[in-house]
Amino acid sequence: MEFRLGASAITTADSTQDRSSSASLLVKVLCVAILVIAAGAEYKRWINTRQTSSAMLFVPAQPGKVKFIPRSATLLPRPPNAPSAHSSAMTPLPGGRMAAFWWAGSRESGPDVKVYSSHWENGKWSQPWEVASRESLSAALGYGVRRVGNPVAWGAADGRINLYVVATGLGGWAASRIVQMVSDDLGKSFTVKRVLPMSPLFNTSMLVRTTPVALADGGWLLPAYFEMGIKYPLMLAFDQNGDPRWISRIGSRISTLQPTIVPFSSSEVHAWMRDSSGEQRVQHARSSDGGVNWDDLPALSLPNQSTSLSALRLSNGSIALLHNHIVPGGSDRNVLRLSTTDDGRNWTHVTDIAHGSAGEEFSYPDLHQVGDELHITYTSRREAIAHHVIDLDFKGGAE
Repeated sequence: MEFRLGASAITTADSTQDRSSSASLLVKVLCVAILVIAAGAEYKRWINTRQTSSAMLFVPAQPGKVKFIPRSATLLPRPPNAPSAHSSAMTPLPGGRMAAFWWAGSRESGPDVKVYSSHWENGKWSQPWEVASRESLSAALGYGVRRVGNPVAWGAADGRINLYVVATGLGGWAASRIVQMVSDDLGKSFTVKRVLPMSPLFNTSMLVRTTPVALADGGWLLPAYFEMGIKYPLMLAFDQNGDPRWISRIGSRISTLQPTIVPFSSSEVHAWMRDSSGEQRVQHARSSDGGVNWDDLPALSLPNQSTSLSALRLSNGSIALLHNHIVPGGSDRNVLRLSTTDDGRNWTHVTDIAHGSAGEEFSYPDLHQVGDELHITYTSRREAIAHHVIDLDFKGGAE
């Protein structure tokens, strides 16, 4: 009798516990479903939001002749106790100055990696200072940041600098989010504005690498890319206040990333991408409606063994491209080449910005025009950020 009573009590307790567990599981499932539905609805809203004007891009000049005259080549000052440096980005400042951003630390993905900045003024770079770290981003976002990666900078028309920084929580770069930071004092200090709403997967696996392009209304287009299993490039449009407006996918390939973009007219824009497929060529895409819809174009003849590019339309209309070239006996990143084009498909070799032994790395370039100067930064041997200044002669000189 006591046994039966005990068994009955145990059975009742087990039944109560089972019901409680089932209810708890149901609540969890409902919460996840609500989050997925909300994220999906937000993503659908973004995808369905299209720009209303077909003349949003600045109209570029018609291509003309330009002569490149090297002036100087230096290294940016290194932060203390940071033997590794990578992934630089620049943005012009008033008065012919420049601001540079990059990450540095013990190694890529290291816990001590931080984003640093330095200013170019009167022909030299200032000592670098810390802009973002996993500690500062964690404090601002309210949750843990495990590692910090690529920065991309944009000087808006209102004088603010928008800095986009790749940051991960758990996992590798495929679990990254893009943090938007803003500076009201020309890059001396930054505050976190938001994590960019880009993906139904809680905005993860989103990264940036290359410079935005200005829109005629004061906004800008930011190239980005997805990298979780498959890889594909994206385009985000921002209004003049730095708020996101719409997002689109660049083409349909699943092995391209890190797009660099250049306008061809008031509505046409081209993108060239890093290639992680077996084709090993610079990939190419085109939009005829300001970056909303994209068509894949045939790959260029330029080799690309999964290395980053940087393109810029110069003030005379010509397009300059920095890319890693492959030479016999070399490796995928030991030659950094400057090429130009008028039509986006046929490229002319101008000069090799850096050329080292096989295994040496000169990569992740960025380039900007300031007056009649072309400023170039890139990763030098994963030890420092190199800076070159090239004078541009537009007075009819041959390339």
